[in-house]
Amino acid sequence: MAIRKIIPLEDAYKLVDELKRQGKRVVFTNGCFDLIHPGHTRLLQAARKLGDVLVVAVNSDASVRGLNKGPDRPILPQAERAEIIAALEGVDYVTIFDTVSVLPVVERMLPTVLVKGGTYPHNEIVGHEVVEAAGGEVVSIPVVEGFSTSSIVEAAMRLFPV
Repeated sequence: MAIRKIIPLEDAYKLVDELKRQGKRVVFTNGCFDLIHPGHTRLLQAARKLGDVLVVAVNSDASVRGLNKGPDRPILPQAERAEIIAALEGVDYVTIFDTVSVLPVVERMLPTVLVKGGTYPHNEIVGHEVVEAAGGEVVSIPVVEGFSTSSIVEAAMRLFPV
């Protein structure tokens, strides 16, 4: 069932357009989601509570590499990361995007609510200007201290040096 939640980006745009026409409150967030941890799941649970439908955009492998997360990132390929996110109960749809910046996706999707983790101040949330200009809301969810993919990778490297 989770796989059916994963849809191509163009289909996600059409779906969001239709949901907004129906008066649904569409919540959107994005990220690499490489090695899912409680910080990710809590963010997604909180985001889901902000609307009727939660759409999550996962960075493609190429866009993760463009973010310079590290030479061996992403750890999991995009299809597996999308499948894990889609398996979470509160996530309605997952799509994958190729650009390093999510701005083109946000501009086209124009969600009702744009959500990011609290590591981003409001003015640094990519797309906040266009969402707010369209009458939408931008929400920063507080981060869960002690959880990050980078810290998990660093701990694993200490335990299992290459």
